[in-house]
Amino acid sequence: MELIYQDKDIVVCVKPARVLSTDEPGGVPELVRQALGNEKADVRTVHRLDRVVSGLMVLARNPKAASELSRQIREGEFQKEYLAVVHGTPEVSGTLKDLLVRDKARKMTMVATEPGKGVQEAVLHYQTLRIAEGMSRIRIQLETGRTHQIRVQFSSRGMPLVGERKYAVLDDPCEIALWSCRLAFTHPATGKTVEFILEPPEAYPWTVC
Repeated sequence: MELIYQDKDIVVCVKPARVLSTDEPGGVPELVRQALGNEKADVRTVHRLDRVVSGLMVLARNPKAASELSRQIREGEFQKEYLAVVHGTPEVSGTLKDLLVRDKARKMTMVATEPGKGVQEAVLHYQTLRIAEGMSRIRIQLETGRTHQIRVQFSSRGMPLVGERKYAVLDDPCEIALWSCRLAFTHPATGKTVEFILEPPEAYPWTVC
């Protein structure tokens, strides 16, 4: 587990693909404790990345920090940006709005046609950064944080993420190309704005697009 930053209140790490964000055997908190050299350290998940998604995560190191970061996320003060590579060519920039509903039995999220029980609005903004070999690199700002939101919103428009295997039938030779590239929030102890930025790894499809 690579640690980008740590102090007595927070730790920022790079979550690998196929690792759960939650506190369970093999999950991000356990790996962070190992990296800190203290298996009993207080490390708390305050936001999640899908299991297959990689990139920056911040975790709290005490109850007060966890409460404050959770408040910022809940009230929309916590900024999260992602980079993705999709099949196809989106507009130069745009906003995607959908109604999404979660099928818990299938562990999938679907686009709903009308409001109803369990239906939630999903909104994201994106900019297309680069186009190459039928793929596009895009930067995404989430306005809402629904489960699998980015993956579903682009797949439903015929532009699935490279490496997608749940919402598209693809044979891409890579993990899903969705990377948590930027976090910005108010430090729960100092009150100062902090920002962390990290580029994706030098691997396919990031080396192509």
